[in-house]
Amino acid sequence: MSATTIYLALFLYFIVGSIIARYAGRKMGGGVNEYFLAGRSLGGVVAALTYSATTYSAFMLVGLAGFTYIGGVGALGFELIYLSGLVLVAFFGPRLWLVGKRYNYLTPTEMLGDRYQSKAVAVVSAVAAVIFLIPYSAVQLIGIGALVEGISGGTVPFLAGVGIASFIAVYWTWTGGLRAVAWTDSLQAAVMLIVAVLSVVFIAYRGFGGFGNLFTALESQYPAWLTVPGPGFFNIHAFIGLTLPWFFFSLSNPQVSQRLFMPRSLAQMRIMVMGFLIFGFIYTLVSILWGFSARLLLPDLEVADAATPALLGLDIVPASVALLVMLGISAAAVSTVNSIILTLSSMITRDVFKNIREDSIAHQELLVGRIFVPLFTVLILGFATLRLDLIAALSVASSAGLLVMVPALIGAFFWKRGTAPAVILSVVGGGIVATVLQYSGLKPFGFWPGVWSGVISTILFVGVSLLTRAPENKAEEFIGYLQEELDSKEVI
Repeated sequence: MSATTIYLALFLYFIVGSIIARYAGRKMGGGVNEYFLAGRSLGGVVAALTYSATTYSAFMLVGLAGFTYIGGVGALGFELIYLSGLVLVAFFGPRLWLVGKRYNYLTPTEMLGDRYQSKAVAVVSAVAAVIFLIPYSAVQLIGIGALVEGISGGTVPFLAGVGIASFIAVYWTWTGGLRAVAWTDSLQAAVMLIVAVLSVVFIAYRGFGGFGNLFTALESQYPAWLTVPGPGFFNIHAFIGLTLPWFFFSLSNPQVSQRLFMPRSLAQMRIMVMGFLIFGFIYTLVSILWGFSARLLLPDLEVADAATPALLGLDIVPASVALLVMLGISAAAVSTVNSIILTLSSMITRDVFKNIREDSIAHQELLVGRIFVPLFTVLILGFATLRLDLIAALSVASSAGLLVMVPALIGAFFWKRGTAPAVILSVVGGGIVATVLQYSGLKPFGFWPGVWSGVISTILFVGVSLLTRAPENKAEEFIGYLQEELDSKEVI
């Protein structure tokens, strides 16, 4: 595919999205709640689409397809574990929505700070989120850069793809805040799903003569890829290490949990959850089929993440479809990046700046938040230029670090004995363990960093809580309010 075609497609994609973002910006009211949460007024369909677009990033058609290429059907089990984790949204979503509305929380980390009556909790949790979400954001840009470089045969440089995606993400986010992100996400989610399904149909029928022939070929040529544990990648330790952080993704990743503040009602949240479940199941199957197809058609790839770009370069995929797939993957990545940028900026605004400047006023907070939008984009862009390999593994590594948030979050809703020192030590201690193990390559007793970060942070949270004093009044008020509200409402 020529560089001119790719650049033109990205330009048209940017123009259409920018029109939507500008229109959303004109609908935006004033204040940080409007900029970062769209005034807590999203309908269920838009909420489902933005939730889907934010969650399903370049990881899926690039990373999950790569996992399937090297690990077989175990990749399907890995991703279905994530979908099963949606039960956490059904259970915690109403609780987060209720307390967010009652106490006017802007971020999940602000909620932790208030619940445990500690500014330090909010600051430490926000900083930890920044540390672990920067690599995850960079992964999205790496996916776009590798994709456009691959399908253009190198005529579109990796850095050009990364730079264009960064500019699109920051422009849409700056233009209209969360409302612009949500509306452009809705467009992007539709594009993602439609082109993904269309592309896999083309590959199955033009490459194999149908889905039945595809699986017949797999059974005869790569039978291990259809068994558990498969060809070796998904051994028991790898599977647990990858899936444990993924199961808790909806709680541990603040760019996702923050979206639980945004529906205008619990009824709209129900629509959001059901819509996301349908979207996620279809998108998962498509990504798995991409990986299987690549294994059959391109058996000698040196890098698993090259499976999707290589497939798009084959003659069985029409150039127009390949172009649409490129835009779909780019849309997935951009939607994740601008959502993370917005969430991190809101955390700096509310959890750091406001705690340092207690006398700050609304327009100052909004200004700080908007300033950090381009600053975080530059930081993410710089990290992306490192071009680290294996997108799926890097995504899960970030989730392993963010897993340290989960004990404190669960404790906030269900354990009155939890304390601020326990939260701080569990987040810092678990985060250090996750970082050291991830970058040293160590796996004590065979278990991956995501397992150890979860275990260590839980032990620290429970142990230190038992040794320190809990904010009893706030705990009683917080949990008592939730119990009263949940008893009087029909929840998901």
